[in-house]
Amino acid sequence: MGMLKEFREFAIKGNVIDLAVAVIIGGAFGKIVDSVVKDLIMPVVGLVFGKLDFSNLFVVLGTVPQGTAMTLDALKKAGVPVLAYGSFITVAVNFFILAFIIFLMIQQVNRLKRNNPEPAPAPAVTPEDIVLLREIRDSLKRPPSNA
Repeated sequence: MGMLKEFREFAIKGNVIDLAVAVIIGGAFGKIVDSVVKDLIMPVVGLVFGKLDFSNLFVVLGTVPQGTAMTLDALKKAGVPVLAYGSFITVAVNFFILAFIIFLMIQQVNRLKRNNPEPAPAPAVTPEDIVLLREIRDSLKRPPSNA
């Protein structure tokens, strides 16, 4: 029963929940970056290098059955081994863009931390009885007034 209690305490700690939320958001963010790379960046890169579709860049490593189309999908469905380097290029670009975006985010967080220094701690509040005792002490130290 002790291990179950320890696990429950571990699972409901804030760090575990924060990690779970980060993984979920990271997965969704990865899909967005994947779409940006595949749908926006790779077509432009492909146009610059003269190839319109990087996903169909491959090298056939085996024999192609008669009547099989020479596309990556058709070759994979036919069970032909292919070296799909175009897909690798897309994934590598995806990784570098994601890493660069994370770098920019961390850079901004660090800059915000530097611009907002911790406020100075508030001075300690002196209890009222101490203030009154100091006033009495100070009044006793003053020379008598000649009135």
